[in-house]
Amino acid sequence: MNLEFSAESLEIRDQGRRFLAGQTCLPKVRAALDGGGIDNAALWHGIVAQGWTGAAIPEEYGGHGIGYEALCVIAEELGRSLAPVPFASTAFLAAEALMLAGSEEQKEAWLPKLASGEATGTFALSEGPGAIAPGAVQARFADGRLSGTKWPVPDGDTADIAIVAARDADGRIVQVLVDLGAEGVTRGSLDTLDPSRPQARLNFDGAPAQVLQSNEDPWETVLSLLDRAAILTAFEEVGGAQACLDMATAYAKERMAFGRPIGSNQAIKHKLADVFVALELARSNAYMGALGLTSGERDLTLAAATARVSSIQAFTLAASENIQTHGGIGFTWEADPQLYYRRAGALALTNGTLGFWKDRLVTAIERRDAA
Repeated sequence: MNLEFSAESLEIRDQGRRFLAGQTCLPKVRAALDGGGIDNAALWHGIVAQGWTGAAIPEEYGGHGIGYEALCVIAEELGRSLAPVPFASTAFLAAEALMLAGSEEQKEAWLPKLASGEATGTFALSEGPGAIAPGAVQARFADGRLSGTKWPVPDGDTADIAIVAARDADGRIVQVLVDLGAEGVTRGSLDTLDPSRPQARLNFDGAPAQVLQSNEDPWETVLSLLDRAAILTAFEEVGGAQACLDMATAYAKERMAFGRPIGSNQAIKHKLADVFVALELARSNAYMGALGLTSGERDLTLAAATARVSSIQAFTLAASENIQTHGGIGFTWEADPQLYYRRAGALALTNGTLGFWKDRLVTAIERRDAA
């Protein structure tokens, strides 16, 4: 079985790496951490110009239709660079939700805008702390109006539209599309571990909304969306973990102690070897997830949960050991390892925690073995 990406996707990855290397993303992340806001207009314009926002959107809806394989390698490079842009919320969530459950009218209205970068979007599921479950959805949709509060919502402070999980007048879960610039919508920013990936609180007070007409059970559609986003997020985490390993390895070769590089000590070698093993496992699982995403022939839930569990663990370990390898300087505000540590923590809570994906993995294995 060949799990390598196509030559075209590898070229997109290399081009993306070169582009992002020239965008000085880490200073932008640090500026957000220092309270200076996120100055990403030029970066976002460049990403749109690269065609990344329309990578997986079909051509009939204004996208490029180059597929999920390309989106996976883009996600990996965005994770490697810590690019502070609303790409994941737009491409992994809003666009995917519309493609999964949107009507033709809704797709024609919004997918071209998301593909061209004219608009950004997000998906609003959580209503405060707690597990992802149908019972946690309390927002109400009736007579074309949405009421309730959603938080945290990724990039909800700047998004133009949101796909929102709510309950209709009969208590059934539905997904609705809301223009966040409409009357009845108020939003506020939340303090987070990683300000470069902002989260918001969205309040809906009779905001006009359109229901998405899914052919499947709406909650199953929500879970399908999370599965797809999990694989793409896994690639983002693999990219971040690889950057941590590269950073730690380079420092271990350069930092001298007692007349020799600290990387010559077994304690450092073993740390970085553990990171390498965890990263390669996560990468392999992410590649299997990409295969399921592109071919549709595998159990997507099993592939997504496996990829997500291993990628959370790998990025968390890599970010932590990167700080440890840097020693005292690794804990300082001025050093870069903390930026990756913050992003690892933030992504570990995005679209389902490690516990959620472990439970989903066990359920998928039990279902497979019972078949």
